[in-house]
Amino acid sequence: MREVNGVNGVYVQVREVLEELTALAPPRPGAIFVVSCSISRVEGHRADTTGDPELARAICRALWQHKPPQAWLAVQCCEHLNRALIIERELLRQKELDEVSVLPVAEAGGTFAAVAYEYFHDPVVVEAVRGELGLDIGLTMIGMHLKPVVFPLLLSREYIGGARVVAARSRPKLIGGERARYKKKGDQTP
Repeated sequence: MREVNGVNGVYVQVREVLEELTALAPPRPGAIFVVSCSISRVEGHRADTTGDPELARAICRALWQHKPPQAWLAVQCCEHLNRALIIERELLRQKELDEVSVLPVAEAGGTFAAVAYEYFHDPVVVEAVRGELGLDIGLTMIGMHLKPVVFPLLLSREYIGGARVVAARSRPKLIGGERARYKKKGDQTP
């Protein structure tokens, strides 16, 4: 287990992870970036046991200040809300998603989602998205909200505070068999 290193330390850790993630997998404009976080695990505890709002605010500050440019944020709530996501109303309109009626609170949605809700300009909650990029702080299971084919991004930092951190991106499916070609000459995308 890793130490939390205080609110400022966690902010710096999140910033470093976001900078590395953006360098490893620069998203296309308009990509959906799914993020979930267990504040309990960042604190070094079992999930759903604690949840310091100040720690959640530090993570949100880093997230909003250093997220991949031109990407839409989608913040996942906890399992009490069936892992619904908070997004901007404009994204809901663009993707023709259906809004659900719920307000994330610490007791149902999670401390991180409850705090993150305040950071959105015009927040709405939806049941699902199809994201291209994901960051999972505390092994909260974001895969259901990422487009296939998902592959891991190997980050140099394995923990934020006491929580394991993993990142992933999606790529188009490779179809067509052995005679098919998958890259244009000079294309570096996976």
